[in-house]
Amino acid sequence: MSDRLLDLASHGLLQARLGMMLLYLLGMTQLTILTVTLYLHRSQTHRSVDFQPALAHAFRFWSWLTTAMITREWVAVHRKHHAYADTDQDPHSPYMVGIHQLLWRGTELYTAARHDSQLLATYGRGTPDDWIERHVYTPHCNWGPTLLAVISLALFGVGGMAIWAVQMLWIPFWAAGVVNGVGHWWGYRNFETPDKSANVMPLAIWVGGEELHNNHHAFPSSAKFSVRRFEFDLGWLVIQALSAIGLARVRSVVATDESPLSTTTARIVALAPRVKVMTEFFHKVTLPVVREELRSPSCRNQRLVSRQRCALADGGRWLSADERAYLNAWIEARPCLHTICQLRTQLAALMEMRNAERAREAYSQWIRIAQASGIDALQRFAQSLSEGMIAPSTLVVARAHEHPSL
Repeated sequence: MSDRLLDLASHGLLQARLGMMLLYLLGMTQLTILTVTLYLHRSQTHRSVDFQPALAHAFRFWSWLTTAMITREWVAVHRKHHAYADTDQDPHSPYMVGIHQLLWRGTELYTAARHDSQLLATYGRGTPDDWIERHVYTPHCNWGPTLLAVISLALFGVGGMAIWAVQMLWIPFWAAGVVNGVGHWWGYRNFETPDKSANVMPLAIWVGGEELHNNHHAFPSSAKFSVRRFEFDLGWLVIQALSAIGLARVRSVVATDESPLSTTTARIVALAPRVKVMTEFFHKVTLPVVREELRSPSCRNQRLVSRQRCALADGGRWLSADERAYLNAWIEARPCLHTICQLRTQLAALMEMRNAERAREAYSQWIRIAQASGIDALQRFAQSLSEGMIAPSTLVVARAHEHPSL
């Protein structure tokens, strides 16, 4: 009898070998990742997809069981992140708290933010508020991981506690640390958003699609995060599969020239005017002029590193003091580039204007100045703006489109 008990304590009911335990761990953690990205993020926070009620509650239960995260608190913190991304009011920005702090202790920032009652009241609206949420999931959020620990111990014995420990660290590291930290620190950018969001990698599989972070900040209300032909969003693939069997309904989705989408059931999400204009300005005006400058003989000993070149998209806002000083001196020595950077700053400020009449006047004046600059790339860009002429009334609501509706 004692031998049987010792065997159960050592190996659990399943008597599983290491390979089976690792497969179990991978399956469980990926289910948790999908719960976070599909339910908490895309459905509850941004309202881009609805799930069949039983499936939605299954997601909510799984979140309670494996993370102890409360839906309203997670949603509120993330909505505020979008509203103030990479500013001093952002609950989790690597530029405010440091990349190492966010990568290894990101869950502490979430815990601190969730205790802000004003944040919950402002950004936590529209989340579940039924009996089980009020009496179980919210007041007893720690019961879930405790129950999971008991299940793990029963199934795998002592080894189950190691599995449980990894599960408890999985979301804090990969979601709070890698996505919120690395996703605003390193990677490539398709769009010049006001923040420093970046796509960590084009094959967004390991973290359920969240690796395409810059795309998401450009189209926050889209259920689909991939926008380029070489990008893949695992979360979107799962949503499509669930939609095919009637368990999900897509409410809004991105459609770009490169990846058109034919659908009559979902609202098509377009780039906000500010993001669209500033992205085109960087690629059609700034980069061509910089490349031309770098080809000149005078630049043989005055190169720009990739980080500094990319910083021209936002005026060097995120560079260190020394890097910014070098970049400013490099710009000042080149009158053509200096003019472009000045007009970029003016255009960015124009996009923040909230008075439609003043925005219309300032917009027309900016186009006249750009057309008279004598800089070919800038003149062509101004001409394209003049011909396409974004309605000034859309400029004053650009920021509203960039942030999720609450």
